[in-house]
Amino acid sequence: MVVTELLIERAERAAQREWWQAAACRTADPDIFFPVSAHGPGQEEIAQAKAVCARCPVRRQCLRFALATRQVHGVWGGTTEEERRLHWSARPTAPAQRSPDGG
Repeated sequence: MVVTELLIERAERAAQREWWQAAACRTADPDIFFPVSAHGPGQEEIAQAKAVCARCPVRRQCLRFALATRQVHGVWGGTTEEERRLHWSARPTAPAQRSPDGG
């Protein structure tokens, strides 16, 4: 029984990690998601990245991942580095918790 439970848990964890396989950014230019600056030409890259995110079927999972792992660089789940920093500063620091949908 314990082995079966471990196999089920492993399969659930794998499914949670594999959300990125459906991400719209997989076929986009990766450079637009990691602009050199948030100003000047970087603003256009950020806008392009956010447009890709806007049509992405796994945008929420991506954002959850970025927040849970504290991704400090790039556009993740339609948010910039600064937008995520504001989110972190507005929330008390606590261990990441799973939502009921597995994210």
